[in-house]
Amino acid sequence: MTVITWSELLAWSFSPLGWLYRALTAAPDAAVLWSQNVLCALIAVLVALALDRLWGEPPAWLHPVVYMGKLLGVLGKCIAPRAERSADWMRFALGMLSWCALAAIVFVVYGAILFVLPYQPWWLAGVCMGVLLKPLLSWRMLRDEVLAVEAALQQSLPAGRERLSWLVSRDTAQLDAATVRESAIETLAENLGDSVIAPLFWFAIAGLPGAAVYRLANTADAMWGYPGWRGQGEDRRYWQWAGKWAARADDVLNWVPARLTAAWLALLAGGVPWSALRRDARVTPSPNGGWPMGAMALALGVHLSKPGVYRLNPQGRAPEAAHVQQAVNLASKVVVAQVVGMLIAIFSIALWMEAGHA
Repeated sequence: MTVITWSELLAWSFSPLGWLYRALTAAPDAAVLWSQNVLCALIAVLVALALDRLWGEPPAWLHPVVYMGKLLGVLGKCIAPRAERSADWMRFALGMLSWCALAAIVFVVYGAILFVLPYQPWWLAGVCMGVLLKPLLSWRMLRDEVLAVEAALQQSLPAGRERLSWLVSRDTAQLDAATVRESAIETLAENLGDSVIAPLFWFAIAGLPGAAVYRLANTADAMWGYPGWRGQGEDRRYWQWAGKWAARADDVLNWVPARLTAAWLALLAGGVPWSALRRDARVTPSPNGGWPMGAMALALGVHLSKPGVYRLNPQGRAPEAAHVQQAVNLASKVVVAQVVGMLIAIFSIALWMEAGHA
């Protein structure tokens, strides 16, 4: 029987897509082992999504993203200056080196965890990977928070504004009801990519270490990536240069997932005009955010905007309460499509192995 060598294992150990490639190209007996690795990855995704659906987020003391945020907060006080500076390349370099060091630590930690997982029986590794993958993605909390904005808005406009402020960094004090809904729908669409599609994409590319590094990058962008002043009192820092690397790294890592998210939304909505989607995607400051937000706007037939910055699907109507629920339903279909896709893949690989083609 062919045995997978350590060099092969190390070369492909983090990538489910790599495992799939080896399963399709290796000798028949080795292909069975690689196929089991692929099944482990598929089971991991199902377990992660099931845990998210049933229990939502783990407690803060168990949540790796919370610890990532704490590390970023501590380092941020060291790398970002208290005074405004122009062309501050030293702070840019500090931000870049700090980001890279944290990314390397996260990758190594999650890579080491993979090597201590139990691999017999083989499906147990998939369950363990799923438990570890869950904190790196989040759908239930996003859905609940968006619906909570609409529920608060039904009580009063000030309550809706207050609840929206939990989700967005913009000033909500002057928003009317339609603009509150626009912001909630935008947050849902963009974070469907950031919090679900992108972690799963990087899990497929580089396994748990890849998903974890992506989550670090996304958290770093949220904490470091916004230019200008952030924080209050002693924590007030100037991020114009210190956070540039974090912002650009997040843009790069989200480039493909943002477009995948837009494609899923468009497909499950029955199609949207491609030319209109490309037009809307170009008007946002982010090279990625306009894709899922534009697809959602076109799918719902509403306009979405950030006052003074951009306006997506300008010919659409102002969103109403029903559109928030429609947006959640459409985004939920994307998550369900992931589950269905995983199940189809699992059964296909199992049948392929059973038929003796592996």
